[in-house]
Amino acid sequence: MTLSTHVLDTSIGRPAKGMKVRLGYRKPGDSWTELGTFTTDADGRVQGLIAPGGAAGPGTYRLTFSVDAYFNALSIGTFFTDVTIEFVVRDDTHHHVPLLVSPYSYSTYRGS
Repeated sequence: MTLSTHVLDTSIGRPAKGMKVRLGYRKPGDSWTELGTFTTDADGRVQGLIAPGGAAGPGTYRLTFSVDAYFNALSIGTFFTDVTIEFVVRDDTHHHVPLLVSPYSYSTYRGS
């Protein structure tokens, strides 16, 4: 299983460069395990959240995006502090979780 994300700042129509993203993992009945903290690149992407052959596998994952810190660095106030997306992985395929974010809204979906 591989995992990636892509963050677009819809308020400026550009990738959200430099946003911190935390990845957590939980097997059924267990507590959360933090797998790492990442930063989006110039294209707003984090490619290798979980690389091919990496740890984890089926279970519940949590991506937490530090939107407040991102917008504060741009001197823009925001309604949200963090955006957290929890999702379940049941197979060994690639999972891509995009985030479209502005200071007052966000949207996500399962990408390809």
